[in-house]
Amino acid sequence: MKRVYVAGSYSSNNVIQILDNIREGVRLSTEVLLAGYAPFSPWLDYHFQLMLRPGEKLTIDDYYKYSLAWLIKADAILIVPNSDNSVGTQNEIEIAHEYNIPVFHSLEKLNEYFHRT
Repeated sequence: MKRVYVAGSYSSNNVIQILDNIREGVRLSTEVLLAGYAPFSPWLDYHFQLMLRPGEKLTIDDYYKYSLAWLIKADAILIVPNSDNSVGTQNEIEIAHEYNIPVFHSLEKLNEYFHRT
């Protein structure tokens, strides 16, 4: 099963936009799974925050390192539509290029690359 890192906007100054970003990212990740790939979905990180006990702490750097560990092992990266201007997404694309990981902007192109219909 090919590993697909799904990248896109997450943060925003507007909580509604954050929720929309989560919805869009998790929805595309679901489509990736339905297509037969193993998606990594950074939008599910919020689960870790909800599970922290008093005195436990995860920093934004912890999340970046965690995501990076998955990103560099991905077989491909799929970008959520309209996320190209996200600073985080741009960083992930740059890292993908450094590791020669192909970057796609549609599930259709990803499927073509892996010869799936």
